[in-house]
Amino acid sequence: MAILDSSAAWHGAQRMVRANRDMLVAVAGVFFLLPELIGAVVLPVPQLTKGMDQQQMADAVLRFYSATGPLLIVLSLPLVLGFLTLLAILIDPDRPTVGTAIVQAARLLPGYMLAQMIIAVALTMLWITAIAGLSLVLPQPAAVAASLVLMVYPLVRVVLIGPEMVARRLRNPIRAIAGALTLTRGKFTALLLFFGPALALFVVVYALVSIGAALALANLANEETRRLIGEAVGAVLLAVGHTYFAAMVASTWHQLGPVDGADTAISPFTPR
Repeated sequence: MAILDSSAAWHGAQRMVRANRDMLVAVAGVFFLLPELIGAVVLPVPQLTKGMDQQQMADAVLRFYSATGPLLIVLSLPLVLGFLTLLAILIDPDRPTVGTAIVQAARLLPGYMLAQMIIAVALTMLWITAIAGLSLVLPQPAAVAASLVLMVYPLVRVVLIGPEMVARRLRNPIRAIAGALTLTRGKFTALLLFFGPALALFVVVYALVSIGAALALANLANEETRRLIGEAVGAVLLAVGHTYFAAMVASTWHQLGPVDGADTAISPFTPR
């Protein structure tokens, strides 16, 4: 059974990014940065004002997502397509060009989205069941918090669905989910200790940079200008985060998948 070496996986992700930097920057700019910038311009801002109580703020946020739901879905599609494109660039044994990787990702997109829908439905049912069971022995707020912690396990177990689809040319979402579950069996703790600190670090960096940008822009008189510049800074950080996440997923699959099993002689660290 393959064992995940978190340190090696992180260094592998860094080597992947360095070796394919130009291609990754191009993909990230088109599929991550641009949709984020478009969303900052066209999406309305939730109407939250001082003096609102918790219920009023919840209602305002619910109205925001109800009104912008279809547009949010449309803007999310390039992000998913870009993620699959990056995986194709990093782990496809045929070493595709950017154009070929985009075409391949587009072919896999329906199956990948269907896999995510299946997972979302399954996790929702599991979450409701967990809340109902925990509510029998815990107060409602504690039961909800505990159920959210429990949801981390299945989310981590399916993190390799994308690489499975890309590397094995799988369009069947069930086979992709089954493959990801097989690769991550017995490796939950190692995966959590790899992705968890990286996510925490990104959140801290994002928050610090956002605060710094807000302080630097505090003297601008136009509030909308401040908002758009702040959104642009956030979009750049998210594009970098998406890119490194894809590299981390690819490097993890490289360790747990067939590459280290000598099924392929292609190295993901070789530049195009």
